[in-house]
Amino acid sequence: MASSASGTQVRASHILIKHEGSRRKASWKDPEGRVIKNTTRDSAISELKAIREDIVSGKAKFEDVASRISDCSSAKRGGDLGPFGRGQMQKPFEETTFSLKVGEISDIVDTDSGVHIILRTG
Repeated sequence: MASSASGTQVRASHILIKHEGSRRKASWKDPEGRVIKNTTRDSAISELKAIREDIVSGKAKFEDVASRISDCSSAKRGGDLGPFGRGQMQKPFEETTFSLKVGEISDIVDTDSGVHIILRTG
């Protein structure tokens, strides 16, 4: 592991919504991928934009939404991915996380896994 003393690590939480174009079309809440296979990328983005607005406006808490909605197993931890360094996440995800300030929420980020919003926590 890279030492965090050199500032090479960040910590983030995310909310992932998978869709028909996702690399793995299954998740903890949709083990057979029935919903995921019928979700278009556009509808996943619309859903995530609405969720992001609720969080930013204070109507919803990031962790609560993540634990209910996120298609990532990190949902069980309120979306927390823990600390990570460069080269551990998909490029768009990594670049966005490193560009956020702590406490800031990203716009929609597109990866092979699906669409995400990322909250940098450290």
